[in-house]
Amino acid sequence: MCYSAQIKADYRKFLRTFGARIDLREFVQLYWEREQGRAISIPKAIDALFDEPQTNEEQRIKEMIARFNKAQAAKLEQEIFKQRARLADAERSLQAKATKAATESKRIATNKIEAALQRLDDLRRTELDGERDARIFPGHYAPVVVMEGGERVVKPMRYQCRLAGKPAFYDKKYPGTYIARRDNLEGFWKTLFGYSHGLLVATAFYEHVSKARLERRELKPGERDENVILEFKPSSAQDMLLACLWSRWEGKDEPSLLSFAAITDEPPPEIAAVGHTRCIIPIKPNNVDAWLRPDAADLAQFYAVLDDRERPYYEHLLAA
Repeated sequence: MCYSAQIKADYRKFLRTFGARIDLREFVQLYWEREQGRAISIPKAIDALFDEPQTNEEQRIKEMIARFNKAQAAKLEQEIFKQRARLADAERSLQAKATKAATESKRIATNKIEAALQRLDDLRRTELDGERDARIFPGHYAPVVVMEGGERVVKPMRYQCRLAGKPAFYDKKYPGTYIARRDNLEGFWKTLFGYSHGLLVATAFYEHVSKARLERRELKPGERDENVILEFKPSSAQDMLLACLWSRWEGKDEPSLLSFAAITDEPPPEIAAVGHTRCIIPIKPNNVDAWLRPDAADLAQFYAVLDDRERPYYEHLLAA
């Protein structure tokens, strides 16, 4: 599974060369819903798209981001104040008598202070850190390229696909719907394959693998295996145009939802060798328009596009 990916950080530059426009209406709606209290995770790299607004809509988005960040910073400052008081109480208790409860309270308060300070720093930073700010996980939003009226358009979509017509609880019932297996495109994904195709621009992806498999050794008697996270990047440092399926979900009790899943297939040898069984599918640039113009009457052409994929050599390293 592509459990996490690093999206293109300098997205404005990519859009200029790729010839796509931003669907500002969808972005305005998304940021408005977040400001109204809906639980929405948007990477800082997407916020950065609107650092230098060119239109009234972009200016509105920038102002919503600023208000949201200010409100979040206030909450974090309150949490830091609360946890520092808790820490001081625990330290006073420990000076009087060492107890398990006071020791645990000190540990929890220290960890929460550290986490809150890190989040506060992330909110206030003005320069992007690609490793943190451009990384998405299931449930996060990312910019996905689709074709609309013969034009390449970028829309914000959640990285976990909810099929149209399905109840909202499918998110929990099927938590793995952030990937679409190539061998199931005409099964579970039949309402999207040939109907709703998109592309995610990424520079890296991350996978959980067996530590023992990575080290190419057998487990010792009684030894338990561990999972480690590997980062995979093309050795050529090229951007990857990842094949996706997407859906627009409409419900009575929730706002409409745009969401997507990345298509995966059997891995190349260098990924299989380190213990992973799936891999994303980078589309060749000359196949982009063919992929983005779905036609359910001719699925064979889309299988051909997926087969005629980019085949870089993926280097790996342990993720931070």
